[in-house]
Amino acid sequence: MANIPFKKDVTFEYGVADQVSPLIRRVIAPNPSAFTLHGTGTYIVGHGQVGVIDPGPDDPIHIEAILNATKGETISHIIITHTHRDHSPGARLLKAETGAQVWGCGPHGHGRTERGDPGAVSEEGADTDYAPDVLANDADVLDTKEWSLQAVHTPGHTSNHTCFLLREENALFSGDHVMGWSTTIVSPPDGDMYRYMQSLKKLLLRSDDHYWPTHGPRIEEPRKFVGELIKHREEREAQIARCLSQDIGRIPDMVKIMYRDVPEHLHTAAARSVLSHLVHMVETDRAVCDGAPTPETVYRAA
Repeated sequence: MANIPFKKDVTFEYGVADQVSPLIRRVIAPNPSAFTLHGTGTYIVGHGQVGVIDPGPDDPIHIEAILNATKGETISHIIITHTHRDHSPGARLLKAETGAQVWGCGPHGHGRTERGDPGAVSEEGADTDYAPDVLANDADVLDTKEWSLQAVHTPGHTSNHTCFLLREENALFSGDHVMGWSTTIVSPPDGDMYRYMQSLKKLLLRSDDHYWPTHGPRIEEPRKFVGELIKHREEREAQIARCLSQDIGRIPDMVKIMYRDVPEHLHTAAARSVLSHLVHMVETDRAVCDGAPTPETVYRAA
């Protein structure tokens, strides 16, 4: 069984920026939930000239906290990992106050590869109004006199998800691709389990010292952590295969078995990840169904 060393404890106060490393401050937005833990962890990089990573939801109170934390400094860049509403909408408010350049992932749906209309994105929680001033492609570098960030494209949670390496501290801002407190939801159509797994394996080839996720505490021993995440996902697909072998072919029935120890109010989100696994399994000939994989489809063992 996978043994992912999740931790939920973070010492903080809403509205207050904490210095968490020599070059990094964090201020957590007051949007706690079953999906955000304590809230969105916005990171401020540098001193004097600073970058703000994931300014969070459309919340003037949180934006004011970021501005107070950087009083007397210049916010030159706003960096976005992906376009969910707890991460990117704050960019518009912060840019209006500072004139900072928005540098980061592409618009929502950017990079989608599935068949069908790539513009057919109707995802609850998606920030479809987001548009970067500068698109950060994989390996692109944002270089300033004091700090530099390198983009690491990690699609899967969303098709445009991008992590950022702070070169001076060899630390990766992992967004929602790798979270410190929970596994990541991968929800079609924009979420893609195959690409998510490939992105995890991409991180295994890296030598980052630690991760700063948007939700949860700093992740130590990141390669070990990622290895356990991969093992967990492989175990989920083995569970699905067992369900199919027992003629349990509907997603709600699988969720009841696979997530029996998870509170029922989280089963809807779990069903989205099961769907993403099944799409992956159908595409790799490990499961079959009539027509396209959907939440209502009946699946069978290959």
